[in-house]
Order: sequence, then structure tokens, then C-alpha cells
Amino acid sequence: MPAQQLLDRAQEIAPRIISLRRAIHAEPELGLDTPLTLGKVRAELADLPLEWREATSCTGAVAVLKGARPGPAVLLRGDMDALPMAEHTGLEFASRIAGRMHACGHDTHTAMLAGAARLVAARQGDFAGEVHFMFQPGEEGFHGARFMIEDGLLDPLPAAAFALHVMPNYRHGVLASRTGALLAAADKLDIVVDGQGGHASMPHHARDPVPVACEIVTAIQSLVTRRYSATEATVVTVSQLEAGSAHNIIPDQAILRGTIRSLSPERRQAVRNDLRRLAEGIAQAHECRASVTITEGFPPTINDARAVEFAAAVAAELPGGLYETLDHPIMGAEDFSYVLEKVPGAMAFLGVAPEGSDWESCCGIHSSRMIVDEAVLPRGSAFLAGCALRYLERGWD
Repeated sequence: MPAQQLLDRAQEIAPRIISLRRAIHAEPELGLDTPLTLGKVRAELADLPLEWREATSCTGAVAVLKGARPGPAVLLRGDMDALPMAEHTGLEFASRIAGRMHACGHDTHTAMLAGAARLVAARQGDFAGEVHFMFQPGEEGFHGARFMIEDGLLDPLPAAAFALHVMPNYRHGVLASRTGALLAAADKLDIVVDGQGGHASMPHHARDPVPVACEIVTAIQSLVTRRYSATEATVVTVSQLEAGSAHNIIPDQAILRGTIRSLSPERRQAVRNDLRRLAEGIAQAHECRASVTITEGFPPTINDARAVEFAAAVAAELPGGLYETLDHPIMGAEDFSYVLEKVPGAMAFLGVAPEGSDWESCCGIHSSRMIVDEAVLPRGSAFLAGCALRYLERGWD
């Protein structure tokens, strides 16, 4: 199907895509347990010849569409979970559940993927191979993609994988990506400094952990700027410092918490090692003790060069041809990275700021006032469907 026809067909089913998006948005679910969202998806796609595989460790599912003849498999992914935050958009379909909001666009990702399934199903008799539509919960820090992989839902592994992420403060309708690191690894940092408490008027009789913790924070800034090359971004942010119970008491303990962002497995490991050495060494110099705990989050999202070139070609063939190459990675994180560790593929961003708006001033993801221009969603469905159909027709060419 030519790109023009694909986008035209996506526009025809736009009411279905938008209706599903709004239904999911109004009833957001968190974490690995999204049965209502999956139920809405299955109901919307009930008339299609899909074979459903459901996870055992979460509410994830893969819908398989088999073509007319055997061939390779392509995976398209959309995530389903929301964020634990209040919504302040004023939309008529705003969240009906207090303290929950689709502020990262996963409602749109799921709806666009469902739209892509309908577009591809219309071509079922024309292609050889399979398209796997991965509806995934638990992207917001819950490792949903990893759980689905461990459940065997991607076995045997597909030949290629693609995903979209909306950007509400990026130009209307523009698709954007880059080769290599697109998004960062995200690890959680906890440092506990143990000293010896005492009276605040007599610090020489104590071992105060508070200035030690402060020294560690300052040293981390120097570590990042002086030990690592600026050509590969690294971020270590200490976002919490807890210590003490009163103005005249030196506490026994101070606690630091934060995040580590890195763009390669090698840098990720180096930062971990250096943080341990730094914190332990500073604490020891002051006759205190520091224990460092690093909780592993998502790995870096690394796009395959062939897949990025391929996705750019698909985007360019869509009417409007709106594709841009990102100059640098974004230091957020995504658990589609687990898929890309095993399958060559790419994630791209889709700008959903209102057409003609001052897009840079629009609220970004994770904002309680984030707004999506739903007119862009058919383009996302057409792009995903185009990636699957083009790959099954000609591979990476």
C-alpha cells in the first residue's frame, strides 16, 4: 500500500484511534497491572484475525497477525501504564481516578498501535511473515518489557522492532530519531553515611555525617565534570538529603538519594565503581563510613543504525515527509531498551504540539497539564504500520 493510501486509511479510522485513546486516558492504570486498558484494546481489535499471547507476570500481551505466507516477524510496541499524579488539563475526558494521569502519552502509544494493527490487518493477504503488536504495561519504572521478555512473549525473537514516543513540546507531526544512544540508562543511587551522633555544641565529641554527606555531593559534581569526557553526557543528581531530628542534635546518619544517567554500558559501570570509591574514601577520611547502593534501572536505549535509516525512509514517504535527526541523546530513559538489547530496531519521537503553536512553550511529558494534539495520532499509526509492511516486503532495504 503506497504511503499516501496508508495515511489516508489512518485518517479514515482516526475516530477509532482517538476514541480508544480517550477511553484509556479517562481510566488510567499503574504499573504492571493494567487489565482494564488491555481489555479496551482487545475489545477494539476483536474483529481482527489476531492470535493473542498473554504474559504470566503482568498484564502484557502480544497480538500476532500472520500474513498469507511464512516469513520474518516484525514487532511494534506500545506501552499502557500511567503515572501516579493528579491531572490538571481540564479535558472533558480527563482522568476519573484521583492521583493518576496519562502524563507520558502511553494512552496515545497504545491507541496508535491499535490503529496500526487495523491498518496492517487490511493488508494481511499481501505479505509474507508476521507482525507482533506488543501491548506492554509497567514502563514507568516497573520493567514491563523485561517481564514480557522473561515470560517468553518475544520468543522466537522478531527480526526487527519499532516503537514511538510522543513529545508534546515538539513540532506538530515531526518524526525524529537518531542512530546509537537515543535515551539514557537510569539507575537509582542511595548513599548512607554513618557517623557518631552527639550534642551540636560539641561536634569534636562526635563524628558528624552531615558535612561528610555534603562533601560527597560536591565531589560528585567534580567527578562528573572532571573524570568523564563531555562528549558523552553523564548525569548524577543528588535529589534528596535526609539527616537529623532537631537543631541541637548531631545525627548518627545522613542519607543521600538520587539518579544516575549514562549513555553506554561501559560508562554506566564506570560511574558505579567511581561513586563507590568516592563516597567510601571521603567518609573514611572523616572517620565515618559510607555504604553505596545502586539499584539498576533501564539500560540505555540504543537504536540500530539500519533501523534508524529505515524508519527515516518510512517517515519521508508519508505525505509531508516530516523527519528530523536529533543532534544529541535525551537523558530520560525507556524500557523499550530491553527489546533493543535483543532485537535490531529503533524508537522514534512524534511531535504532538498543536499545529502552528509555540511548541517549545508547551507542557512536556510528566506535566499535569500535558496536552496532545490528537490530529497527529493517525500519522503515528501509519508510520508504525509502514515500518512493519515495508520490512516484510523488502527487509532493511
